[in-house]
Amino acid sequence: MKFKLLKKHKKDSTKWLSRHINDEFVLKSKKEGFRSRSSYKLIQINQKFNFLNSSKNILDLGCAPGGWLQVSKKFTPINSKILGVDKLNIESIPGVNFYKGDIFEDEVINYIKSFFEKKIDLLISDMSPNSTGNKKVDHLRILSLVERVVDISNLFLKREGFIVIKIFQGGMYGDLMISLKESLKNIKNFKPKASRKESPEMYLIAQKK
Repeated sequence: MKFKLLKKHKKDSTKWLSRHINDEFVLKSKKEGFRSRSSYKLIQINQKFNFLNSSKNILDLGCAPGGWLQVSKKFTPINSKILGVDKLNIESIPGVNFYKGDIFEDEVINYIKSFFEKKIDLLISDMSPNSTGNKKVDHLRILSLVERVVDISNLFLKREGFIVIKIFQGGMYGDLMISLKESLKNIKNFKPKASRKESPEMYLIAQKK
């Protein structure tokens, strides 16, 4: 039985690797110099909602490996102030600042405050927790991340400023939307082409009230 499970896992891993190597956006990211295929998710979201060209102060939470930071640098005004935060280190990006830390820690909040010194125009987050294999636990962890990102947006995002967050459909999705409507408006859900069809992920785009 154990041998069959190992064999199945190996087959699934080989299938995933083959799909990844031949993925349209993986190939495109290598050709165009982006660090990850997810860069095209933000590009496509921006093509739909057009927020990057008017954003001068940008915060990226859970920014590793830096693909969204690269897009932010490329499509925002030349004098933009961009900060990425993650628990994992990233290779430096010219014109972009990085702070290593956990978004649930006060030190991160204090650093964001001192870095920008004023309200920001855009908060983006492509974070998702590592899977535990337990759907209920994973869903609660996803909700916790989304709620923390929104809490941080309440501290730093200016009125009419944009927020872009990765979310997942789930049993508590309705309750989450009710909560988000307390501080956000013009809430839209969008699944860019660069998101794999089989993935339950989508992106929430909204503005601060």
